[in-house]
Amino acid sequence: MISLRNITLRRGQTILLQDVNWTIYHKQRIGIIGANGSGKSSLFALLLQTLHADKGELEIPRQIRIAHVAQETPALSMSALDFVLDGDIEWRELQAALKEAEAKNDGTRIALLHEKLSIIDGYTAPSRAAIILDGLGFNPEEQQKAVSDFSGGWRVRLNLAKALMARSDVLLLDEPTNHLDLDAVIWLEQWLLKYAGTLLLISHDRDFLDQTVDHIAHLSHQQLKLYTGNYSTFEKLRANELLMQQAAYEKQQKAIAHMQSFVDRFRYKASKARQAQSRLKALERMEVICAVSAESPFQFHFRPPAQCPNPLLTLEKADAGYGDKCILQHINLSITPKDRITILGPNGAGKSTLIKLLAGELSPLRGKRVTGPGLKIGYFAQHQVDRLHLTESPLAHLRVLAENVPELELRKYLGSFGFSGDMVLKSVGQFSGGEKSRLALALLVWQRPNLLLLDEPTNHLDMDMRNALSIALQEYEGAMILVTHDRFLVRSTTDQLLLVANGKLQPFDGNLEDYQQWLFEFRRQQTADTSGSRDKPEESRKAQRQHEAKQREHRRPLLQKIKKLEDELAKLQKETAQIEEMLTDLTLYEPQNKDRLQKYLLAQARIKAAVEEAENAWLSACEEKDHQNN
Repeated sequence: MISLRNITLRRGQTILLQDVNWTIYHKQRIGIIGANGSGKSSLFALLLQTLHADKGELEIPRQIRIAHVAQETPALSMSALDFVLDGDIEWRELQAALKEAEAKNDGTRIALLHEKLSIIDGYTAPSRAAIILDGLGFNPEEQQKAVSDFSGGWRVRLNLAKALMARSDVLLLDEPTNHLDLDAVIWLEQWLLKYAGTLLLISHDRDFLDQTVDHIAHLSHQQLKLYTGNYSTFEKLRANELLMQQAAYEKQQKAIAHMQSFVDRFRYKASKARQAQSRLKALERMEVICAVSAESPFQFHFRPPAQCPNPLLTLEKADAGYGDKCILQHINLSITPKDRITILGPNGAGKSTLIKLLAGELSPLRGKRVTGPGLKIGYFAQHQVDRLHLTESPLAHLRVLAENVPELELRKYLGSFGFSGDMVLKSVGQFSGGEKSRLALALLVWQRPNLLLLDEPTNHLDMDMRNALSIALQEYEGAMILVTHDRFLVRSTTDQLLLVANGKLQPFDGNLEDYQQWLFEFRRQQTADTSGSRDKPEESRKAQRQHEAKQREHRRPLLQKIKKLEDELAKLQKETAQIEEMLTDLTLYEPQNKDRLQKYLLAQARIKAAVEEAENAWLSACEEKDHQNN
């Protein structure tokens, strides 16, 4: 149990948190959300004790082990696998002690150390590290490469892998899905669901939060408020709070206006002076309820494209790759106005290669890339962000695209992306990753593209900006092709899924949940293929494939049962959240509402029993599936 009592945190002269009281219990899974600058990362720094409170007490039991993702990764010559193994400090220490004991030929100590390794499951450490790396997108060859060989984004993944490898009671993850593709995000979700400790997660990915947390800690106006449930539940509860707050505000404003009117009319009239003075004192004592302000500072729109040729862009029997290496073959794709496409595919299959081919950054190795007259591509990718001029301001960047537009109009436009006041004149080098991404988007939107190519556009963007981007894309009148790990963005803005896998591009018949199942099967098949099947004769491999096909057919009813139970659990969890929301109504506990309260409590008990029964059935089915797999 970690306790924060009357904690006040400052950054410079700015108060981030004031008089916050919060208790974090064992095995809680808490998503921490709030606007940029609200104090989320500072809260993590406080828990890691790299930042100290300006006031209040933090109590962390001495035996609690906290793991977190390091911010920097030095260019080390050690392999990625060894780097991740360093996360398990106890295992490393036992290995070093064992090496020393073996050098001294100390049999008793050697036996004792082997016993300790067995207790901590130390003999499986290298395989556990390899599984984590594989889940985060590192193939066996890459796991042996030096850390210094990887780019910045992949080093972030290595830091995440090292944190997951650590033996911890509390795991702190700050935006772990940045720099991950959808496959790695799905894998991380499954890993976190099995994590036995307390999880504190800062994230702007609503689907990821929905899958991994059971509480939301909302930082706003220097306070922290804890909500029970996942992010979707929080959104509903927060919306109701804001509606009630607005209604209370409007009611109070009417009362204030009425009282002030009385005071203004009669404060100098002898017969009414006492009543006027009484109302004046009541006004002074009244606790002012704040009006609900617009929660998001971002609101922008794509201007209609100047023209939209049909088709916009066509690939005819095109091969894509680099030099002599062909990654995708025989691509046939025609993009027409209004197309809204998401590209799915496992890590390394060629999604970004396809986007670069469409953008014209790569030429086809074979085949044709045909552009329509008047095609104007808006391409967003990480390297577009990296091309911003760090010494220049947002206004200077936009001025290059809009030489003759009045400065007031440019400032107003930049303001819709959160750049207002003096910020439009600051050098980009001072900006955070999210601010740079916002600026790159602003420059793209200004150019009125008729084809958007978006490769992970939500990296570093907070929840407000993601919502604004989603709304803007829904209204966008051109065509769009999207590669992203943000499933909410996929669901809210696209209506067609294409799959890149095994060197091909083809339609994907299903939804994101079906893709997740496809991905599990794909990975299982890859594992089977790399476990020695390449050395078998063709007949043996054919027999193996037939056997696996029969196994899949045999497992199908069980998989359907598991899916049905998961759907039932999701429905029950939704009902639980609804009941819990109803039980927050304070009027329910008044004597006249006793029967209604009893009804809700009985319903809550019934649902809880149903959840327990469904969970037991689901666990039994999963164990049966695992037994079949083995």
